[in-house]
Amino acid sequence: MKAFISAVLEGDCDKSVHDAKELSESGVSSENIVVNGLEAAMSALDAKCTLEEFNLLEIMLAGRAVMAVMKLLYPSGVATNASKGTIVIATLEGDVHDLGKNILKMVLIGKGYRVIDCGKDCPLQKLIETTANENPIAIGISGLITPVIVQVKQVKGLLAEHKLNQVKVVAGGAALKQSSPEKLNVDFVAESAFDCLHYLEKVTEATL
Repeated sequence: MKAFISAVLEGDCDKSVHDAKELSESGVSSENIVVNGLEAAMSALDAKCTLEEFNLLEIMLAGRAVMAVMKLLYPSGVATNASKGTIVIATLEGDVHDLGKNILKMVLIGKGYRVIDCGKDCPLQKLIETTANENPIAIGISGLITPVIVQVKQVKGLLAEHKLNQVKVVAGGAALKQSSPEKLNVDFVAESAFDCLHYLEKVTEATL
């Protein structure tokens, strides 16, 4: 796993995919590879996102490796019957980081959810309008930078204004997972993509 994490951090796409394939074939679960491999690598990148150490090329190369591995673990067309319901996901306006959101998207699709991706730098109005149109079980909000916290706190109030109180709000990402549901005014704060998945599965079961 350490060699795999190093390959991802180095942005070595081919080696990352090769190592992930070997881990999978040796019996390591996709969840383990994502949580203890990809998300560990992203945490290391998050720690380097300072003015002194920020390297856009490094992050882009690592991001490409992450997405290549995710496509290996959750190929399109596999387990995409969307039988469990709809989830709307977004990275809010001002935040252009979407690695975490994209990983969550693939994990949810792989587990049978229909995912509507509002993209990165998403205005609140677009998020609420999409939610009103799609009638999802929940909204997943990813945030790497702290300025988006102000917007996150507004989501449930806007949902209430549009009579969408039944929609759960889940927050995740480096800037958001350090806080609590009470402080962010959300229903759940996820530590990882699979932490979010497990919460949504409980919500789904409760609505059946």
